[in-house]
Amino acid sequence: MAKGYWIAHVKVRDPERYKDYVAANAVAFKKYNARFIVRGGKNEARGNPITGDRHVVIEFESYDVARACYDSPEYKAAAAIRDEASDASVVIIEGYDG
Repeated sequence: MAKGYWIAHVKVRDPERYKDYVAANAVAFKKYNARFIVRGGKNEARGNPITGDRHVVIEFESYDVARACYDSPEYKAAAAIRDEASDASVVIIEGYDG
């Protein structure tokens, strides 16, 4: 079965409040056994511009689990904090199982 992923591009507007989001999202990520593949770090955008200066890739057991985590009450609470502190886009995608 293919894994599921979140690919997020984030522009942090309030770094102090964003720390609260990071603490809050840990609840959902633990519940859904999320594993960070990429979490910030050095980067450079090439080609067409993308939104954000912080990029994150999170791995889940499956696409359905990745969706369930995003839609969970635990993550919705964290996302409310995220939206106060940043502008973010998240793509939920099924991994290649080829």
